[in-house]
Amino acid sequence: MKHKNIMKSAALVTLLSSAPAMADWQALPDVAPAPKNNPTTEAKVTLGKMLFMDPRFSSTGTVSCNSCHNVMEGGDDSRTFSMGVHGKTGGRNAPTVWNAAFHSVQFWDGRADLLEDQAKGPVTNPVEMGVSEIEQAMNKVRAIPGYKPYFEKAFGNDSMTVDNAARAVAAFERTLITPDSPYDRYVKGDKKAMTAQQVRGMDTFASTGCNSCHSGAAFNGPEMAFGQGFYAKFPTFDNAYVKKYDLATDKGREEATGKAADAHMFRVSTLRNITDTAPYFHNGAVNNLSEAVRVMAKSQLNKDLSDADVKDIVSFLGALTGVYPEITMPRLPATSGHSLVADK
Repeated sequence: MKHKNIMKSAALVTLLSSAPAMADWQALPDVAPAPKNNPTTEAKVTLGKMLFMDPRFSSTGTVSCNSCHNVMEGGDDSRTFSMGVHGKTGGRNAPTVWNAAFHSVQFWDGRADLLEDQAKGPVTNPVEMGVSEIEQAMNKVRAIPGYKPYFEKAFGNDSMTVDNAARAVAAFERTLITPDSPYDRYVKGDKKAMTAQQVRGMDTFASTGCNSCHSGAAFNGPEMAFGQGFYAKFPTFDNAYVKKYDLATDKGREEATGKAADAHMFRVSTLRNITDTAPYFHNGAVNNLSEAVRVMAKSQLNKDLSDADVKDIVSFLGALTGVYPEITMPRLPATSGHSLVADK
């Protein structure tokens, strides 16, 4: 098969190799951006964390947001495909929720513009939380008396709605950011924050062209307006890796839009904390970071890296692991004299 050139579209920036000196190295902000209609407040974050951790409104009472996006670890579940209700598994790897607030759009295929939209999706997904209608899940929340004061504190009276529940979860997720990595300290002026190998890997990362897609503070592309996604075609070049790891079966964004022009387009993933989020790629097919680097170089840039270059880039990627804020598990409000999930 002939090599295919990268496609241009409204959602794709043409990939170009960049010299190290031209790389725009940015530190991660200490606060994540929030839409004007959902400013982050402590009350929303408190409620959102409770809802994020609560499995009771799934159809089986066994799956919460945290089941697949474990914030007590790397924000994923370390599985190739996450397991939802009744042991079902999907066809895409669960991306980390850490630093998801910096994504231009949500999900691998960008089918949700905001975290608020994304929070609703898994609830009615038959493989994930398995509720047939989202109001059914919300009715379970309403049936827990202890939730009402938390909603009222966050949103006011008569506020136990699906939209407000999603706003609260999104507000919590916007606190899940990891600044102050060795890389962040380095680009802020602390030239001792990274090792010599990491600095060398940073230069190799840029000269190879990796930052043509993985740019910006979160290494997931340039800053864009909410809902305006930054996508790249994956894979771009056909090679042995594509067949070995079945990288071309999933049509990516085309499955969400139905447009042939969106075939194999995926939202560019963050490289933040990537050492903590194996396995890699949309199908979780690669379980080794060094191999993932080789696959990306060949499949996206048609470049073969030396073992030394791979080691240097992997070392640099390790410098992107930031400081995880302390997460304490919330005390969830109980039902009174009955169970929401008991078998009938």
